Amino acid sequence: MAKPRPEEFDKQKVVAENRRARYDYFIEDKYEAGIILTGTEVKSLRFGSGTIAESYAEVKDDEVWLINANIPEWSHGNRHNHTPTRPRKLLLKRREINKFYGAVMRKGMTIVPLSIYFNSKGKAKLELALAKGKKAPDKRATEKDRDWKRQQGRLMRDHG
Repeated sequence: MAKPRPEEFDKQKVVAENRRARYDYFIEDKYEAGIILTGTEVKSLRFGSGTIAESYAEVKDDEVWLINANIPEWSHGNRHNHTPTRPRKLLLKRREINKFYGAVMRKGMTIVPLSIYFNSKGKAKLELALAKGKKAPDKRATEKDRDWKRQQGRLMRDHG
């Protein structure tokens, strides 16, 4: 029998987070993926630098690739340093790749990276989400709900 998927992933050290994704997209499902990195990329991530704000993932030839993620060159690297925005292959199970492919092709969804982190074993992982884009009225409604929840918390704190 297959192991059930955990609700939350084992995040020890979050390196980069895409906070804008939750504002721009409806998040449907979350997945954890490994990333194929070179040595200088891992060192740069351990140092705490890297951004995924403008990045996305796509399925090409039965593989998932992280596009446009910026991991800056490591400061103590030599001529074998990596290219900062190169496409990086993601490690996922075949069933998950097929699920991504079907959702993108049939339902018009997007594969959005939410965060890069190190787990308890010291491996760099990427949290991916299947997401549907929000329109402007949806964004306004989300903002309105968030403001109301904040105001509700203040009222409960002051009068509760």
